[in-house]
Amino acid sequence: MIDLHYWPTPNGKKVTILLEECGLPYKVVPVNIGQGDQFTDAFLEMNPNHRMPVMVDNAPADGGKPLVVFESGAIMMYVAEKAGKFYPQDLRTRHEVNQWLIWQMANQGPKSGECGHFRRVDQAKEGDQKYAITRFTDEVNRLYGVLNNRLYKHKYLAGDQYTIADMICYPWTVNWKFQGQDIEEFPYFKRWFEELGARPAVQKGMAVGADFSVDREKLPPEEQERIRKMLYNQRARPVRVA
Repeated sequence: MIDLHYWPTPNGKKVTILLEECGLPYKVVPVNIGQGDQFTDAFLEMNPNHRMPVMVDNAPADGGKPLVVFESGAIMMYVAEKAGKFYPQDLRTRHEVNQWLIWQMANQGPKSGECGHFRRVDQAKEGDQKYAITRFTDEVNRLYGVLNNRLYKHKYLAGDQYTIADMICYPWTVNWKFQGQDIEEFPYFKRWFEELGARPAVQKGMAVGADFSVDREKLPPEEQERIRKMLYNQRARPVRVA
């Protein structure tokens, strides 16, 4: 029913967690971001922002042609609505969920991604990155504090119900140690983190595509450099006039 164009990154795993929780049938279509699959013309037709994941629903509720959705948050809202699960529709709870979804997309994901980027940088080659490392490590620490304070008052991010708000945030927290954080500093977050990590559907969703990943550090230097040039410092792509 659903094709998920996917690579095993936190943004992809958000969606596989939800699909596993909902029990919806889906097919994974690998998008090897290290090989540049996201820049093909076929992929750009689905997502002009050339980022995965992208979802194609081959049986949309309106009975029309396959429906394409990009951006992980939009995909999760669509899937949860389709399944009628994990996305409460009463006015107040729905907007609690919405604001945490947007918080994740606007804050946790981008800042955690930049934190990981600068902490991976080879400073011997790229120059002193201490300011950037400190800047984003501290910002990620602040965001863990936001989660911790919220979870001090509530069992889940949107209140008492487990929702897509929790699923969208969880994958970005798994690498807390690499992000330079100490989970013991955030006991209420830790309780939530361990509870979600014990859910069978979360474990299944996190494991999707585990055999796809390649350890870039083990690749030949020239291949590492090719990937680095392709993924980093991208600029605008010109309009392709027919």
